[in-house]
Amino acid sequence: MSGPVAVNDLPSPTTPVDEVETSCVEITEDREAMVGHMKVRRALPRRGRRTVGAWCFADHMGPAEVTEESGLDIGPHPHIGLQTVTWLIDGQVLHRDSLGSEQVIRPGQLNLMTAGHGVAHSEEATGQYRGKLQGIQLWIAQPEGTRHGAAAFEHHVDLPQIATPGADVTVLVGSFTADATSPARHDTALVGVDVVFHGGASNLPLRNDFEYALVVLAGGLTVDQRNVTPGHLAYLGRGRDELGLHAEGATRALLIGGEPFDEPLVMWWNFVARSRDEMAKAYDDWQNETSRFSYFPSPIVRILAPSPYWLRAGS
Repeated sequence: MSGPVAVNDLPSPTTPVDEVETSCVEITEDREAMVGHMKVRRALPRRGRRTVGAWCFADHMGPAEVTEESGLDIGPHPHIGLQTVTWLIDGQVLHRDSLGSEQVIRPGQLNLMTAGHGVAHSEEATGQYRGKLQGIQLWIAQPEGTRHGAAAFEHHVDLPQIATPGADVTVLVGSFTADATSPARHDTALVGVDVVFHGGASNLPLRNDFEYALVVLAGGLTVDQRNVTPGHLAYLGRGRDELGLHAEGATRALLIGGEPFDEPLVMWWNFVARSRDEMAKAYDDWQNETSRFSYFPSPIVRILAPSPYWLRAGS
């Protein structure tokens, strides 16, 4: 489920982006993309909306049928300057990385990988699971203070769960309430929760200094008389203390939010940086197989990066 960010996901140079609105409902349509062997719906980044807090990427994957030997099939590829958050609704995925991690992730469990200065990983079939696969992967942009640090990997089986009227909430990253904080690392003030709505009215507590967005995975929600369905991102702005919603029957959604991320970002392929020079250096290091992105064994072919679009003739 890891990227890549394509040129047509990025804002045009003349379009203002990442303006933090107040208590709005701004709905944008996802873009379909192929990642590995699977179709995904990309909610972030979009032209005009690169980030929600430090969240800078969201791919809703599946549902699709997989076998023991054929799943996501995403070969070794690199990351810098971000954290990957992998959350499954159905199925299993095998994660391998250049830190030596080898971890099967299942529904209700969280994988979080911190890239820092550089890491490589793959996402593979488990060799034992056959059936439906569905989930979401998100990226979190690392701030200046941590983005040059060492890579790391975490797997969390036990996450905080709380019941609110009309919904059950699992806290993936950050704090949702004073007594519901995820054990997963976070480098900026943010939150990400999986919400299962039972139908009818619900009310979720929010922080008024955070901006928020909803990604509906199944079902449908009504927010401020606007309908939100799978295949769309609903940006909610900031300034709310609570969020009233109405679910059309059983519905599942991710609520993501955080303090507005005020550092400039440059995103391309699987990299999050601050300049094209940093991107070009990471590209060269990956193509030349330097020690920055260590080798690890995988049955899937290592992915080569496309040439940076700004270095191509005529760009």
